[in-house]
Amino acid sequence: MDQNERKPRVAETTFRVRFAETDQMGIVHHAAYVVYLEEGRSELSRQFGASYAEFERTGYALAVTELSLRYIAAARYDNRITVRTWIEQIQSRSMTYNYEVVNEDNQLLLVTGMSRHICLDESGQVRRIPHEWLEGIKAKMYLD
Repeated sequence: MDQNERKPRVAETTFRVRFAETDQMGIVHHAAYVVYLEEGRSELSRQFGASYAEFERTGYALAVTELSLRYIAAARYDNRITVRTWIEQIQSRSMTYNYEVVNEDNQLLLVTGMSRHICLDESGQVRRIPHEWLEGIKAKMYLD
């Protein structure tokens, strides 16, 4: 099976919209979704056995180089939402993630997104993603 035909492994994390994330009308502020996507990436790393916190402790970081969101429907205060996250592409120095944010109760698609990241060392220089971390992610990014 071609790598492009393989189904990606999707990590899910579910939580309630907090009051502080909403505007005067009780609708989630557009900027809050960026934080939601970050939580999705962190959960994906944990589920893949490749903690991002541990990655940073080794002196590396994945800096965001591109971010896009498509807002489809509104989430509101106290809604249960699920962030679905998967890796679209991984290369020696970069990773691309895709996202869906859905209302957990009715499965309404709220937001889709994409983010690209580049691996940096502590001095801010572009580096290869450490081999062990890269291979660990690659081994788990598709369903068997």
